[in-house]
Amino acid sequence: MAEKPTSGEILGVPYNFERPSISRMLSSYWQPGEGMLVEKPFGVGYTLNLANWRSWIVVLVAGALLWHQERGSGQESEDTTDEPVEVIVDGDTDD
Repeated sequence: MAEKPTSGEILGVPYNFERPSISRMLSSYWQPGEGMLVEKPFGVGYTLNLANWRSWIVVLVAGALLWHQERGSGQESEDTTDEPVEVIVDGDTDD
């Protein structure tokens, strides 16, 4: 049986299933001079290049959205209380 490649591209999307090392992990997340997205050190697809300033904006926006969601979900549960609701149905229908 032929050996299957552990890294390459399928339909333009990179994959790498080689055992990751610490140096490969660190060098893949910090690539000065490269774009905002770089190939993942393990798995399928792309990841953020932390040497690019645009990546830090993405991280800050995602963190702010997460913080806002967590802060907002705690306030909603305090504001909403389960009180009985009176429903009035008008029984006079002319169908």
